[in-house]
Amino acid sequence: MRNAPTILHLDMDAFFASAEQASKPSLRGKAVVVGGLGMRGVVATASYEARVFGVHSAMPMAQARRLAPNAAYLVPRFGLYREISEQVMGLLRTLSPLVEPLSLDEAFVDLEAGGTAWDEASARLAGGKLRADIRAVTGLTGSVGLAASKMLAKIASEQAKPDGLVVIEPGTERALLGPMPVRTLPGVGPATGDHLRRGGITTVDEIAEAGEDELVRLLGKAHGHALYAMALARDERPVVAERETKSVSVEDTYDVDIHDRVRVGLEVQRLADRCVERLRRAGLSGRTIVLKVRRYDFSTLTRSETLRGPTDDPAVVREAAGRLLDAVDTTGGVRLLGVGVSGLADYTQEDLFAQAQAQAREAVEQAAALEHPAVETGEEPAAEQVTAAERRWPAGHDVRHAEYGHGWVQGSGLGRVTVRFETPDSPPGRVRTFRTDDGALEPADPLPLVPRRPEEAPGVSAGAPGRT
Repeated sequence: MRNAPTILHLDMDAFFASAEQASKPSLRGKAVVVGGLGMRGVVATASYEARVFGVHSAMPMAQARRLAPNAAYLVPRFGLYREISEQVMGLLRTLSPLVEPLSLDEAFVDLEAGGTAWDEASARLAGGKLRADIRAVTGLTGSVGLAASKMLAKIASEQAKPDGLVVIEPGTERALLGPMPVRTLPGVGPATGDHLRRGGITTVDEIAEAGEDELVRLLGKAHGHALYAMALARDERPVVAERETKSVSVEDTYDVDIHDRVRVGLEVQRLADRCVERLRRAGLSGRTIVLKVRRYDFSTLTRSETLRGPTDDPAVVREAAGRLLDAVDTTGGVRLLGVGVSGLADYTQEDLFAQAQAQAREAVEQAAALEHPAVETGEEPAAEQVTAAERRWPAGHDVRHAEYGHGWVQGSGLGRVTVRFETPDSPPGRVRTFRTDDGALEPADPLPLVPRRPEEAPGVSAGAPGRT
């Protein structure tokens, strides 16, 4: 381990919920919960005001509603979160070339590798400047931990929450870790924690006292050795700038089990298209198509097919996913579907056989349509009727009204949608209700939280603090 706290861990504070509060003046200082709003939805993030009621990430949404019935419940806006994340990661990369993102709102930075910090004073300066720049560029807050290792930097950022900075000075690690619960250490989840507790081990000090041999006996060789080293504050893992992506996947959980086989097939095609969109955004292709099906009884089936070469063609992925679905029994209903691509590469070599099959199927369908044309009834086409009936207004998403301007959806149902008209830099706005098919109301893109010209963004063009 190094002898200066030059590894930084940034964790944005209640990221999704904070972004929603910054975007919606009427929600600032109030309980906000972001996640899936259906019966089987889970909490993605809860604001600190909602956490007072016991709401936390990964909690079933139904339980969150019971704990905080008056909170604002919103559907995630991942496009906005990614945009903010890119701004934050850009600020981190001005500090060092070694930035290791862990998620949209969390990353490690090796300040020493960027010449940004070499001792405690310079590390504090860099961490403080980063927090100020994040607030200026995004309007949000982040907590910063500084230490001589990744494990300790992450522990420090957790202690810093919310909106703080904590430095763990080299030489103080053992004293700091000792009284902490075993769950503080990475890799100690509920199962491992219970196993250790049954062995009479509840704190990090007790892990160290138990000894390496005892931990190996309790947890196995690999886990026991790793946990003993962490209890002694040993962590030599470097900050890695590029984390290899092993797969790209998407999945949906349905509020009501799907029994219609045709609907299941359409959902799989839709998921395949979404998966390919993610694949292409990442500049990747893959050769193994994976289908995941969770049935009504919670049994989960996974099927895969490996193509002759990598692909990012949606027709190929749809065709392969369809073949996999043909081999799965969905009798009784389906509660979750997922499509993924693994065996990733940065080039494509299309599976011509699969493409030919897809094209042949389309040709047969077109021929059938020509042979049996639709009968004119004077009514609207069924597809248009479905589109009109399924026009959805997710809670929290942006809209624009021809007369009232920009707003966001507070809720919808029974043919009505309620909208609050406000923007990030306006006072709390007024609420109005419309028919869901009101032609003056349209979905809109999120507004930036901090309108600003690129050259005005602090920290982006300014040089990092240097050695004097």
